[in-house]
Formats: sequence, C-alpha cells, structure tokens
Amino acid sequence: MIAGLGGVGAFAAEAIVRAGVEKVIIFDGDTVSQSNINRQLIALNSTIGKSKAILMQERLRDINPKCEIIAINEYVRDERMPELLDKYSPDWVIDAIDTLSPKVFLLVHCYRRGIRVVSSMGSGGKFDPSMIKITDISQTFQCPLAHSIRKLLHKQGIYEGIIAVFSPEKVSKECVVEEKSENKRTTIGTISYMPPIFGLTTASVVIRETIGMESYQRVKDNKFYENKKTFLKEDTIKDEKKTI
Repeated sequence: MIAGLGGVGAFAAEAIVRAGVEKVIIFDGDTVSQSNINRQLIALNSTIGKSKAILMQERLRDINPKCEIIAINEYVRDERMPELLDKYSPDWVIDAIDTLSPKVFLLVHCYRRGIRVVSSMGSGGKFDPSMIKITDISQTFQCPLAHSIRKLLHKQGIYEGIIAVFSPEKVSKECVVEEKSENKRTTIGTISYMPPIFGLTTASVVIRETIGMESYQRVKDNKFYENKKTFLKEDTIKDEKKTI
C-alpha cells in the first residue's frame, strides 16, 4: 500500500510494481497542478487537473498488466484510514503523505496492527542525496518533520518500530514560503531530484526487507544515538576545515 502519490509516493509505487509485486493499493485525493511539474512523476502539462490516483493506476497497469492495482481517489483520513488497513491487510505500507495529522494517524494505526511501514520524512529544501538515511524513527535527528512526528507518536505510547527515510541536511530559511491553504501553512521549495530519491529509497526498504535483507543497521541502544554523534562529529570537522 502506498499512501500519497506526489513526488515521493509515485516513484515508490512505480519501483514496487517494476520489482514484480503482484498487488498494490494506492491512494491520493489530489489532482495534478502546475506546481507539481518540477518533481512529480505523473505531472505533465497534459495531465494538469487530472486525478493522481487514476493517472498512476493507468501508468502502473501499462508497466505490468498482471499486477492488480487498486486506486482509491480520495483524501484518506479519520476512520477511513483504519477501515482501509483492515480491509486490505497490506504486507507493507509506504507512507508518502505530506501533511502531519493524517501521516501520524496512518503510522499509529499501522503500528497498532503490526503492519510494517516505512515513512518518508521531508525532502523539501534538501539538496544533497548522499545525506539521506534509513533508520528507526527513534534515531532520526535534525529533521523538523521527524521531530514533530516523534512527539505525536510519543503521546500515543509509540517510541520505536517505524522505519523512516530522512535527511539531517539543514534547510535554508530562503526555501520556506508562507502558503494559505486547507492543509498547509507553509511550503518548502523542493528540487527536482530529491523526492524521487526519497521515494525510491522507501521502495528499496520494502523490497529488501521482503526478501530477507536488512535495509539499515539496527541500533540496540536507542539512547546512544550513534548515527547522530557520528554525523555531528563529521559536521564539526568540515566546519573546522572551512575555517582553516
């Protein structure tokens, strides 16, 4: 199951289907807009105004006609979320939702049902693909979205057990602009290649874990934050070199 078919989710869905998965559930209630063209797989001048879910379903069927593609053309929230999880009982969920509340809602319901899930954190304002990391949600750091998600998960008694794809790269304030819309207060500018890499990375987690390969190194002591310490140490060394 792939939740959200924007810059991250569409690439994840295509990678999953091209890998030979026999059944995929996709959902998104959004339509293609002009602003999507710089980074989203199905965003073309010819597809503006069309349903992302239906467009993606057609594309995936064209890639593999034998794959069963169930497309749900709606914004899934509240009681509809657990309803779909119970109905389809997916082996894996890729969370590519870009708004906080439904994102956390999905993660909580997957966790409580024992459904394996990998969640994409924010790719907006990031430029360096080499800094993308795969880890448990408890090990994420220097990512505002991951921080907000952890806080909300903690209120639900969830501290670990959700795989996250994130980048600790710092986001420049120049990338953030105010936006008055139903779902968002601000928008972060996104370069063309970062959402696809996030999406393909989430797909790699599902594929590798499914065939018995570890997609990331598990850290036994969650309080140690070895990844964070290593990163901060390297970052300090880089700053010292710049000063010299």
